[in-house]
Amino acid sequence: MTRGKFITLEGGEGAGKSTQVKHLADFLRGAGIDVVLTREVGGSFSAEAIRDLWLTQADGHWDAWTELLLIMAARREHLVKTVFPALDRGAWVISDRFADSTRAYQGIGLGLGVDTVNEVYRLIAKDFEPDLTLLLDLPVEIGFARVTKRCGPDDRYQQKNMDFHQKLREAYLALAQKYAQRFRVVDASRDANAVAAEIEKIVRGHFGLLISS
Repeated sequence: MTRGKFITLEGGEGAGKSTQVKHLADFLRGAGIDVVLTREVGGSFSAEAIRDLWLTQADGHWDAWTELLLIMAARREHLVKTVFPALDRGAWVISDRFADSTRAYQGIGLGLGVDTVNEVYRLIAKDFEPDLTLLLDLPVEIGFARVTKRCGPDDRYQQKNMDFHQKLREAYLALAQKYAQRFRVVDASRDANAVAAEIEKIVRGHFGLLISS
């Protein structure tokens, strides 16, 4: 059986990742592809429990190293319980965030360093990486406006200041350059349908799929 593909969507707050993973899943399912939708931090029963433990605490409760280790523990559970089994049966897995979020948020945003994150990541995942990473990029001001219009900040990362989120945007763009073979940057400031159409085009081209929009 042909192993499935692993696609991740990354980006800052308000970029529309949750909307676009659903659009992409519908597009692929329309072509008869078995698709599993998932997210990080989370994606399995135990990983979701770690998410609740990690994300609901007040800012400053965890130090950066503790956050990193909690996230990596959740990621390991996610991989062995959800991602790897789905890929092994030939399904395509689409994840709202993955390791690049950790590289950006904890590695650069919290100052641990991307190399440090990569060292810990290799302990739990070896050389496993997504087949394609879609970076939904937009100015921080637009992302903040979307979050505020939607429901307001609902976790402590969304509550961090503009400078922190600008740092994250720059971190993501730097990662896109560093891992250019699997990253594609998408302008997420546009209408959701325009973003979805571009993502479909990218996925068709990247995997050589003969699927009409």
